[in-house]
Amino acid sequence: MSKLGNLGARLHRGEVGYDFVGNRKIWYGLSILITIVAIAGLAVRGLNMGIEFQGGAVFNTPKTTVSVSQAQEYAEEASGHDAIVQKLGSGDKATLRIQVAGIDTDQADKVSAQLAKDLGVAEKDVTGELVGPSWGEQIANKAWQGLGIFLVLVVIYLAIAFEWRMALAAFVALIHDITITVGVYALVGFEVTPGTVIGLLTILGYSLYDTVVVFDSLKEQTKDITKQTRWTYSDIANRSINSTLVRSVNTTVVALLPVAGLLFIGGGFLGAGMLNDISLSLFVGLAAGAYSSIFIATPLVADLKELEPQMKALKKRVLAKRAQATAHGPATDEPPGDEPEDAAPAVVGPRNQPASRGRGRGRPSGKRR
Repeated sequence: MSKLGNLGARLHRGEVGYDFVGNRKIWYGLSILITIVAIAGLAVRGLNMGIEFQGGAVFNTPKTTVSVSQAQEYAEEASGHDAIVQKLGSGDKATLRIQVAGIDTDQADKVSAQLAKDLGVAEKDVTGELVGPSWGEQIANKAWQGLGIFLVLVVIYLAIAFEWRMALAAFVALIHDITITVGVYALVGFEVTPGTVIGLLTILGYSLYDTVVVFDSLKEQTKDITKQTRWTYSDIANRSINSTLVRSVNTTVVALLPVAGLLFIGGGFLGAGMLNDISLSLFVGLAAGAYSSIFIATPLVADLKELEPQMKALKKRVLAKRAQATAHGPATDEPPGDEPEDAAPAVVGPRNQPASRGRGRGRPSGKRR
């Protein structure tokens, strides 16, 4: 068995583990800090909305040696509007994709002719496409509607399949993931396109999957939790995270590898800038989803659950019993229900044989009186 597989088995059996729930204040504070930075970036810099949402024209040039910054200057001088220039490809085969927002058909023809002159290429080789803002607005509205319906259905399903506390925790985790992803877009300055919206909707499924896996383990292990005095709800929640930790990490890594290839190799090294919009949202969202399912959702469920009177009473009983048993060594790492609380130990004689029956039962061996 590999080292990772051995670690996963030991985590599942409870032989080793990290106290995620016990250190939840650290993770709450880190999430709040990241969320504040994301919101600040969104408020200060805003989102770089693509031409599909603003309207304008897109120009594609043949291969050229003109730099991105120089082409951006040419486009802004020709149109009088801000321009976004992307380099497609690398080396001598590189072409340019120039987006200019807020221009109509007549202006687009003039800009195309001027760009061809400035770039030193034939006017017919510069292709232009006019995009209206209404199409992007329709995409955005449909996306918001889809997001709202998705969140409502998720909350209803989790409230029925598990309980409302888990539904609330999952909802908070999803909002956490979306906020961080959108904030990264604002800070990095990547263009927001319909592909970005599709990526945002996609990451919600991955984030929810990891969260439900932990919740299912937690539900199974806490069925008869009030019938024992060995573990608190937070203890069982922490065991559930550790038992599914390797599975969650493996799932996330396998999902991140192809997305990282699109973002860093396709979009960065090969110059396929059109891949950046969806790959960045997937990469950030998948990482944030894995983080929130482990460090946010389950600890939040434990906090909400231990507000219940029966869980408070259970915690007092557990702590009291641990204080009494301190001198007798630590409790064994077994989940509730594995062994009855009041079960008496088996009484055995020498060499693990039961006490002899018949004459003299209950008396010490030796001569009879």
